[in-house]
Amino acid sequence: MATSMQKLVGVSQEDDEEEMEMDVKEEDDEDEENGEKQIAAQMMIGVDEVMPSTSSSDQFQYQPQLQEQVSNQSGGGGARRSRPLEEKERTKLRERHRRAITARILAGLRRHGNYNLRVRADINDVIAALAREAGWVVLPDGTTFPSRSQSSPAAGTSAGMTSSSSQMVSQQIPPPPATLQGVSSGYRTTVEYNACRMKGVFMPTPSHYDLSSTAPAQSLGVVADGGEQTERLPLIAGSTQVINDKQIIGLPTKLPERDFAGTPYVPVYVMLPLGVINMKCELADPDGLLKQLRVLKSINVDGVMVDCWWGIVEAHAPQEYNWNGYQRLFQMVRELKLKLQVVMSFHECGGNVGDDVCIPLPHWVAEIGRSNPEIFFTDREGRRNPECLSWGIDKERVLRGRTAVEVYFDYMRSFRVEFDEFFEDGIISMVEVGLGPCGELRYPSCPVKHGWRYPGIGEFQCYDQYMLKSLRKAAEMRGHSFWARGPDNAGSYNSQPHETGFFCDGGGYDGYYGRFFLNWYSQVLLNHGDRVLSLAKLAFDGTCITAKLPGIHWWYKAASHAAELTAGYYNPCNRDGYTAIATMLQKHGAALSFSCAEHHILEQQDHLREALADPRGLVWQGRL
Repeated sequence: MATSMQKLVGVSQEDDEEEMEMDVKEEDDEDEENGEKQIAAQMMIGVDEVMPSTSSSDQFQYQPQLQEQVSNQSGGGGARRSRPLEEKERTKLRERHRRAITARILAGLRRHGNYNLRVRADINDVIAALAREAGWVVLPDGTTFPSRSQSSPAAGTSAGMTSSSSQMVSQQIPPPPATLQGVSSGYRTTVEYNACRMKGVFMPTPSHYDLSSTAPAQSLGVVADGGEQTERLPLIAGSTQVINDKQIIGLPTKLPERDFAGTPYVPVYVMLPLGVINMKCELADPDGLLKQLRVLKSINVDGVMVDCWWGIVEAHAPQEYNWNGYQRLFQMVRELKLKLQVVMSFHECGGNVGDDVCIPLPHWVAEIGRSNPEIFFTDREGRRNPECLSWGIDKERVLRGRTAVEVYFDYMRSFRVEFDEFFEDGIISMVEVGLGPCGELRYPSCPVKHGWRYPGIGEFQCYDQYMLKSLRKAAEMRGHSFWARGPDNAGSYNSQPHETGFFCDGGGYDGYYGRFFLNWYSQVLLNHGDRVLSLAKLAFDGTCITAKLPGIHWWYKAASHAAELTAGYYNPCNRDGYTAIATMLQKHGAALSFSCAEHHILEQQDHLREALADPRGLVWQGRL
């Protein structure tokens, strides 16, 4: 049997090769015959169309006509016959090579795949065979669709019959004769047009030549082995209505759902409003909140995310914490079997994009700030930013005998003790630690309250006495005490890189002093994140912690990356400023929350492209 099969395969392959050679020879013969016919046609012009005269005058009149006719007849095929012989040979070789590959593919499918392909099979036969093997139905006219039939056991057959033993049969009906009764007018009234828009497909008035809605051509019958038809599947799903003697077929509006089987599960958390807890640490609208939580539960949301504001919980006195409102909120979440992601918010709320409430820092911190404003970030003009505490006081005991880092740790430890049962039960799944303005690890270099507008580069925030003290110490260690200053040519909040001497191409940012200053400036940011996250890991041991980084994508295509430099990210075009941050986060086992969502906005608005923004490039670098 195997020997006969090999012989059959060999014969099929030889037949393919012989037919390939015959086809090429036929093409060559056709080319030669066309050439001979062309020459013969040119020679017979005078015989068939114009009889030449013997007189010299007639010959003179006949010559232009003959030349014109020859040129007209040779216009179509003459260009092809004028091809060089080498080009024709190359074309023949390419055709032979292509057909040889096709013959080998067909032979391999017959030999190894047991495909019943005819001798002169083409690509359509191969695709149809592959589709049938995959379980699809291929009709004689080429219509292909997935098989959805489910055969039931026919009478007299065993109950173990499956749908694989069934056969799809379609009845072909000859097309109706072309008559005027089968053609509808192209004009439609307003009622008909609106009905078509609502229902889907416009159908003409049926005639006695038209097929009925139950004609076999409109459906497929599932026939079992016993010959009994078990099911009829309509080719077009939907309903049919008649409006003003017109058939309107209603197509289904529900689209097929995508299959996400096998993909990793992504939990979904919804951010609660910023003002869900008021300044008295009470729920602002308990009934409305409960309704919203029930709606979220009904759509299978995993949980909610909420800010725990330092300015609310420790508002009046140091180490006096009021968690009452959050206790009630967390209890409601647990009763609905949702989960929580909590943000330790050590910054002020209000004045930034998206802030709809005002939650300042604790009152006792504001009192200290009035007597010692150096605890806040300060720009070159001496303007203070009370949005968060300066990183210069991380180790300075200026907050009623405590450093800023100790204040943050005491707050996180109090939260962990207060809600210990929620941690033990797994209700609190993640804690995001606030590290700067808006909870992000960055300098407040772009404050709206100081007049910044997109796409300004912002300003350095290192002019409070504690930051300048750190800068002076670093300059002295470097041996250049005169470097203990900020850049004096870095522009203002709304400047552009090319307008400044520090951020322009080849500017001061890439000089000796510029590299020293930017390295110190970014190292202060890195040290602050390292200190706070180390204490957060200690307070929330066993719980996932995360840090939030901003997506500062404007001026990303400029060489200096000016907006990133003022925010504390030493990431010019010749240096990677995110690797050190990623290493620090990995050291503490902290996850990264990276916000950069303006992709489509930048693509749609031309004036934003002038900022040389590249959010996709920034995200790509962050992923590395």
